[in-house]
Amino acid sequence: MIKQILNKLPRKPSSKSSQSDGGKNESAFPSMNSSVSGANSNSKSNSSSGKGSNSSSSRSMNGTHTPNMKSNQVKKPNQAAYESLPSFRDVPTSEKHNLFIKKLNMCCVVFDFTDPSKNLKEKDIKRQTLLELVDYVSSVPSKFNEPTMQEITKMISTNLFRSLPTNHDSKLPDIYDPEDDEPNMEPSWPHLQIVYEFLLRFIASTETDAKIAKRYIDHSFVLKLLDLFDSEDQREREYLKTILHRIYGKFMVHRPFIRKAINNIFFQFIFETEKHNGIAEMLEILGSIINGFALPLKEEHKLFLMRALIPLHKPKCLSMYHQQLSYCVTQFVEKDFKLADIVIRGLVKYWPVTNSSKEVMFLSELEEVLESTQAAEFQKCMVPLFRQIGRCLNSSHFQVAERALFLWNNDHIRNLITQNRKVILPIIFPALEKNTRPRGHWNQAVQSLTLNVRKIFSDVDQTLFDECLNRYQEDEVKQKENNHKRESTWMRMETVAASNGNESRFASSVGVSS
Repeated sequence: MIKQILNKLPRKPSSKSSQSDGGKNESAFPSMNSSVSGANSNSKSNSSSGKGSNSSSSRSMNGTHTPNMKSNQVKKPNQAAYESLPSFRDVPTSEKHNLFIKKLNMCCVVFDFTDPSKNLKEKDIKRQTLLELVDYVSSVPSKFNEPTMQEITKMISTNLFRSLPTNHDSKLPDIYDPEDDEPNMEPSWPHLQIVYEFLLRFIASTETDAKIAKRYIDHSFVLKLLDLFDSEDQREREYLKTILHRIYGKFMVHRPFIRKAINNIFFQFIFETEKHNGIAEMLEILGSIINGFALPLKEEHKLFLMRALIPLHKPKCLSMYHQQLSYCVTQFVEKDFKLADIVIRGLVKYWPVTNSSKEVMFLSELEEVLESTQAAEFQKCMVPLFRQIGRCLNSSHFQVAERALFLWNNDHIRNLITQNRKVILPIIFPALEKNTRPRGHWNQAVQSLTLNVRKIFSDVDQTLFDECLNRYQEDEVKQKENNHKRESTWMRMETVAASNGNESRFASSVGVSS
């Protein structure tokens, strides 16, 4: 009876089955098994699950993420995961495209360069990978397909498009001066430079089909590129200038949009902020674009000259981009000489009043414009123009007066002036006389240049010169008479006021005594 009862009881499992069951349990719940093994509950459970526990601990040490790891140990898997991929030379041709995509995805990781001592190894790996991508895109044997272009623009956008640090956001336009402020150099430039070079070679590559690429190098992409022109790092702006010019040349469908977008940036700069770091670079691009405009010029281009380029003379920081602006304006006049009147009147409209350095720049640009001006257009604007030049001749700043007198050294301008001397000489003759009188201009060079200009007019038309001289002397006499009358009037008024004051005091004293 007892034997029958004992036979019905479950037998002790064999060691083989125990190990297999322990392995299954551990694979399903690794964290639980590790805690059980760490408790050392009994020797049998340790012997049955010891193998699984050792394998679990070895996986944790090799980099597998476990929830119970400390925070300083979690960083190691991420760092170990960012490892260099094989070189393109070390893989067969059939695998190069897949490796190219992997390297693109690898370079989508952006590192923090504010701490120079952080992720040094990973930064160097990414830099070497970017250099390999640049070499590959320059020698790719076939056309880029659409998925590849998508991965390329993804990597470029991830690295380039970011918020820019600026040091003029809190400054008023009156205080902001790009020449005095120290520019912020981009700390991530070791990576950015290679990404820009990659983008430049991708756009310039003959294997890049513009019809497909325009879906990814689209309006949004172009706008984000234009936003980067406000970077304070000149190295970045130089790359952007070259890249945008290549985009303008390759993607004809984007040309009107690019011009309009630049136009909007100019409007915001002129009428709102007067703060932007990339105006000179954008004007340099436009100078090349304007040079390629077909004739006759479209109305859109003329409006761009009148509404954007001419008002760009207004901001105080004109010196930062005046050379490029002057080139764009003169290109328009060379393309269509009829625009000279519009340009000259625009210069007179925005002529500076208290900024002598800007006046010198205006006079230099004016000379370049006048060199391309025909007689008919010159006659339309010569009266307001030479009224302004006359004021410049009498400027107390000798560089302004000197630069205005240098206009007569240009043969074309001197011929225009002499042909229209009957209108011009009466306007500027008083200014010439004021510079040469005994107590005239304080600068000797200005006086000698003024005498040369007087001699030019007297040699060309002595009769007209004498008439202007006589009229000037008559006006001087009249001016003296008027000054004398004014002084006499003021003296009479003072006498009457004094007598009225005495009478009022006498009347008040009589009233008090009575």
